[in-house]
Amino acid sequence: MSNPEIQMPAPAARKSWIWRELGHGRPVVMTFAVLIVLLGLTSAISPYPLSYFDISFMASGGATTSLAAMGQTLVILSGGFDLSAGAVVSLVNAVLASQMDSTDFDASVPLWTAIGVAVGMSVGAFNGFFIGFLRLQPIVVTLATMFIVQGLTLLVLDKPGGFISPSIGAVYMGDAIPNVLPTSIVLIGAVILLWLWLKRTPFGLALYAVGSDPEAATATGLRTNWIIFFTYVLAGGLYGLAGVFVSAQTGSGDPLIGNSLLLPTFAAVVIGGTRLGGGKGGLVGTVFGAYILMVVVNILLSLNVSAYYSTIAESAVLILAVLAGSMSKDSPLAHKLRGAREYLAARRKGTLVSQRATADNRLRFAAHSKASEHPAPGFWIRNGVMLRYTLPAFACLLIVLVVTQMVLGNVFTSFRYWDALLVLSSFLAILALGQGAVILTGGLDLSVPWMIGLSGILVAGIVHGSNGALIFAIPVVLIVSVAIGTLNGLGVVALGLSPIVVTLAMNGLLQGAALIYSNGTPDGFAAPALRWMMTGEIAGITPIIPALAVFVIGAVLLLGRTAFGRRLYAIGNSEIAARLSGVNTGKTLIGVYIMSAVCAALVGILLTGFSGQASLGMGDDYLLPSIAVVVVGGALITGGRGHYIGMFGGALLLTAMQTLLAGTTLPFAFRSVFFGLVILAAVIALREKRTT
Repeated sequence: MSNPEIQMPAPAARKSWIWRELGHGRPVVMTFAVLIVLLGLTSAISPYPLSYFDISFMASGGATTSLAAMGQTLVILSGGFDLSAGAVVSLVNAVLASQMDSTDFDASVPLWTAIGVAVGMSVGAFNGFFIGFLRLQPIVVTLATMFIVQGLTLLVLDKPGGFISPSIGAVYMGDAIPNVLPTSIVLIGAVILLWLWLKRTPFGLALYAVGSDPEAATATGLRTNWIIFFTYVLAGGLYGLAGVFVSAQTGSGDPLIGNSLLLPTFAAVVIGGTRLGGGKGGLVGTVFGAYILMVVVNILLSLNVSAYYSTIAESAVLILAVLAGSMSKDSPLAHKLRGAREYLAARRKGTLVSQRATADNRLRFAAHSKASEHPAPGFWIRNGVMLRYTLPAFACLLIVLVVTQMVLGNVFTSFRYWDALLVLSSFLAILALGQGAVILTGGLDLSVPWMIGLSGILVAGIVHGSNGALIFAIPVVLIVSVAIGTLNGLGVVALGLSPIVVTLAMNGLLQGAALIYSNGTPDGFAAPALRWMMTGEIAGITPIIPALAVFVIGAVLLLGRTAFGRRLYAIGNSEIAARLSGVNTGKTLIGVYIMSAVCAALVGILLTGFSGQASLGMGDDYLLPSIAVVVVGGALITGGRGHYIGMFGGALLLTAMQTLLAGTTLPFAFRSVFFGLVILAAVIALREKRTT
């Protein structure tokens, strides 16, 4: 009798362990189930049953995204975010296509695979050094790296072409077991097996610890800097492997081939159940997520839905996946809902401490704000902090102007140079207000590129060269931008989602909307009045310059002398403290994203007037500069510090550098490299000193 009683806890313990493991793997199981359902739907709508060729084709088609997304998963598990993934894929593809001998039809697959992986790991080491050892923000470092790598890629291969040995394609696009097992599945399976081993090693356990709580991990003695460094190195290696695979697919090189990978790779990570912020998830779910995206797009194509809807579908799937993940108990949305319920319950009972002090808090906040308007003794005491972070941009601007005078001449004595500098700076100066306000609150707006593009396409398509049509075209575009900004703000505030996720998905939605509206070919052209605004003259001055002066004055007053501006800084320093001080943080944040969208729309309108017409991707070149001018101008990328005067100085500085580089014989690709290096240098020079 006693023996069974002793053995009873063992099955119970095993059952508990099984349920616990199933709980941990539930997101992966659910993702796999969704993939199976979608494959079944694909088979159902297909006139023929799925054959081995179809399976092999889909396996190869999703492999590049899967490999790149697995690298992104490692970074996100560590608590970071990598914007350079697609650029690394392009670089590896360009290196292989430009360096292979066009007569070598039997190139060594292991050798060139190792070269591609080594290139990716080198970029990962670059990212890991700045993030792990210099403690810079991953979003800034990888964004700068993205543009540096894009520039290097164009230097290696400036246009599609080159040669990829057929032996590479024969191996990776072939079968490991003829008519049974595609090589792409073997490759992905090998990476997964390595991951399942790695996650149980001390490094893997430390990776999860760092992603869950980096401060606690450091306190326990973990060398978090080395863990982060090697995480980015491994991620870079997977990007390199993705670059090798896409090279095998295409058989040639394309310097832009990886540019479209950012949205699907990030969506695959989220769909696969990896938690944003780190510490939870894995590579297996990411692979299933990548193939879900591919199958969704294939289903749309099978239903004769335009390919222009692909980015919309990817963005929608990303948002749905994030919302599904937000239903968990430890998600930001769940915390927000619980906090709201507790707040309402306490308010009904009258036990809310801050309920009695709300009016006092607001009075103190207003009194503090009013007191800050009174001049303190001495200019330097009153403005010392602002000058410390804004003057470097103007000092660097002076250096660039001197160098330009030495190289090109006619700078300080040429009115036309200054006129052109201010006209070209107007785009970045306007973007600096919107993007700068978002950054001041601790966020980031990645929807700027296609907000610019869609606005330009809309205004050109509506006016068709008519001045009279501007009367309703511009309000329509601005109303659309307000709606887009409101959606971004609601995603951040109401749903508690990451600004990066919301704005990245919105950028994909806007891209799809622009493609659908223009049918892939924007038509129409700018009205003469809009052209005159950007290229005409009033007493020898381009009309946009006086308007820019008014804009700059208004921006300085808005951020520095209004209650709205003070709320931005309060939220950036501590959203919780701002809320306790009586600040309506939700309304303020929504207003910030509306302002960013409106500023981007204005730039789209002005760019259309400047060039005479709109084009697809016209805003792509403004994402990094819109962030760079803010950072170079002395703002802290994590929020709470910055001044518009510095941002305007950053706009002048970057435009002056563009003018200098354009006047030299350096290739255009050097601009991206130079901008990336400048933003890294600015972040390092202006970063806050850590206190011990």
